[in-house]
This record gives sequence, structure tokens and C-alpha cells, in this order.
Amino acid sequence: MKSLLTCEPICRSHPFKILSFPFIDWLKCFVGSIRFNLTRRDVSNLIPLSMVEDSVDDMYFGCSDKMMKTVTQKYRKELVKGLYADALKNVDVEKCVEKNLKEKEDKALTKNHMEAICAYTSDDVYQEFNPAVRTNRSVYTSSFQFHILHFFLTSAIQILNNKYNCSTTYRRTNVMFTGNVNQRIRFGSFSSTSFRKDLLPFGNKSCFKITTCTGANLKNYSVYGDEEEVLIPPYEVFRITKKYEGNSKLPELKDCDVVFVLKSEGVHSRLNCKIAHI
Repeated sequence: MKSLLTCEPICRSHPFKILSFPFIDWLKCFVGSIRFNLTRRDVSNLIPLSMVEDSVDDMYFGCSDKMMKTVTQKYRKELVKGLYADALKNVDVEKCVEKNLKEKEDKALTKNHMEAICAYTSDDVYQEFNPAVRTNRSVYTSSFQFHILHFFLTSAIQILNNKYNCSTTYRRTNVMFTGNVNQRIRFGSFSSTSFRKDLLPFGNKSCFKITTCTGANLKNYSVYGDEEEVLIPPYEVFRITKKYEGNSKLPELKDCDVVFVLKSEGVHSRLNCKIAHI
């Protein structure tokens, strides 16, 4: 609770409130990624939706300038060796970064931001990155392997939606999730959603209609620009406002076995500026 309380002064003036709720056991059987990808198929176990308290959920509120120096100096080795370094050498990622720098609409985005977006939306890093983000809170200050990617991906999302405009997006999965109306949840990792309702290859077991206020439209910066991807950060909190299953169907997702309707209720971080304060 101490690390959570240190965030409160930062967020009192922030458009979102810090939320704290009793611990709900995180899904232990979940493997794979929360990223959209046509080549990916999720496991079919029952997965409980929760607040994902073991998430690496640093928001960098109030310490972004200090963290910029920290990640590019202390963790520079992640650009030389490791999964993120390998992803940046991928030809598709290099082409994506080059294109984005030439055609970018958002002047605040740097090469570091473009590298994070392109690497994450490629097929090279998210399968290891997302499980680490969901579960590595206890080793965030020690053996976590993705400080640079996590920081610049978070920063890019915050730049692309710096006015906290809320959007309605959709997410399809081949996973059977469980959850109850009025329950508060987080995805707990960087979660891909879309403005499109018709991305059928991503699944129809559990689907989501989401009102997100921190998620950012990746526009054409993604390797897969046609997905109309909106990326939600790990720290956004949602309330399940409705649940459609059985004969009750949501018209725009009527092929889905179950649909959870989620509404943004703020943010929750136990690690805000944790490294910056060391």
C-alpha cells in the first residue's frame, strides 16, 4: 500500500483517480499475449478477470523527465542485448520506424517512441513482454527485462491521447473469461483493442466492448495499420457494466459466446515512479 499512497498527491489533480481494491488472485494458467495478431491463438481455459495486482503498472506520472534519463542510461543495455534489442533489428520493424519518422503526425513522438510502437506491434516481442508485464511487479526494480520498451510504449500512449479522450473500442479473444457485473478489473498489460467490430479471426469466445479514456489510437504507426488499433495501458481500471451471454446478444458482437461491456473508472498503479524514487 505504501507505493500506492505515494502516487496520490500526483493524481489528485489528474483527470483520473487512483483506485485501490482488495487483491484478487491473478490468472495463473494464462499464457500467450493480449496483443491482436492473426497468427496467435489463445488457450481455452477459464480465466478470471481481476485487478492484476502483480502487474508492472508504472504510469510515470510526475517523473517522466527523470525516467527518460534513467531508462536511456541505467537500462541502455536492453538496446544491445535481449528480446527488445533483437526485435529492433527486424527488417519489418526497421522499415516501420523509418516510415513513421518520415510521415509522423505527432511531433512529440521521438525515434524511441516509434521503435517501441513498431517492436510491440510486430511478432517479435509481445509474447514474452505481455506476460512479464502482467506478473513481474516483484522484480520490477531488479530482473525485469523491458524497462525501455515499457517506458516508451507508455509514453507514446500518453502522447497520443494527452487529452484523455474516451473512445469505444472492441476486443475479441478465443479465451473464456469469467467476471461479474459491477466488478472492477484491469487487463494488467498493454492490451490491443480496435475501432473495428469485424476482426473475426481474433476469436468469439469472450469479447469486449470497451470505453477507454487512456487508450491511444496507434493510427498508421503500427506494423499492422489496417487493424485500427487502440492500445490500452496496464493501469487503466474498468467496471463491468453489462454482460451478454446465452440468448442475450449484443448486436455488434452477436457471434460472441460472451460479451463484457467495460467502462473506464480511472487508473490504479502500485509502481508509479518506483524506479525514479530509488
